[in-house]
Amino acid sequence: MTADLLSGAPIAERVLSDVQRDVDMLNAKGITPGLGTILVGADPASAGYVRKKHDTCERVGIASFHADIPATATQADLLKTVQDFNNDPAIHAFIIQNPVPKGFDFNEALNAMSPEKDADGLHPENLGKLVLQQEGPRPCTPAGIVEMLRHYEIETAGKHVVVIGRGPTLGRPLALMLSMKQAGANSAVTVVHSAVPNIRDYTLKADILISAIGVHGFVTPDMVKKGVVAISGGISWEGSRLLPDIDETVGDVAAWITPRIGGVGPTTVALLLQNTVKAASRIV
Repeated sequence: MTADLLSGAPIAERVLSDVQRDVDMLNAKGITPGLGTILVGADPASAGYVRKKHDTCERVGIASFHADIPATATQADLLKTVQDFNNDPAIHAFIIQNPVPKGFDFNEALNAMSPEKDADGLHPENLGKLVLQQEGPRPCTPAGIVEMLRHYEIETAGKHVVVIGRGPTLGRPLALMLSMKQAGANSAVTVVHSAVPNIRDYTLKADILISAIGVHGFVTPDMVKKGVVAISGGISWEGSRLLPDIDETVGDVAAWITPRIGGVGPTTVALLLQNTVKAASRIV
């Protein structure tokens, strides 16, 4: 591999240092920020993500709250838990871990969440604020990718960014963020997806390629031009092994590539905690 690695660790450490400072300031005012998580079902990968979030909360002094909802429960049980979290003053922000099992409606639960307590910036009101570039929590994985581009001083203004995937949690908000007139963005953005034939025709033209579909090894070296910046936002699992969308051999062609472990993931968790602290700060 000849590409430089886009490690998320230094970005996460910088963000968490700021979070720790803000937690200390809130503690001095008698406030302990609280993050809640709701996990529906027992998907091992989702459970692992939740544990990582709470481990990081403990590190920086954020209180953790968690609710397990069995896959045998009902949508009404999920909605009741959402309302319980809405009404709990100790929980300043929370997430519903996605995906949820069949029989549950994630969007309905998301709509039931108080927008002020939306830790991942996915509530329709907060996505609307993103569209208008108003202050509000930003979706954490897309925001982490923008922070990564800024941190490594990768030129984005006027560059052609190709995003593979149009999902509401990553591809869609990311395309919007990267097209905005701001640092780490201001790009020409093309979004491709499963209905687009010959995706390779688009990816070969990308200065920056971001895959957000969760299909292991979807992007191969023949799909990119030399010197591309290759970011895997989507992942999948093979047992306990985490696998990126972008095959590691793309590193033989790319100028920059995210590593298999420790790429976008650490920035996502750090920005989730940053959103939590901001939510707690609004009550001061």
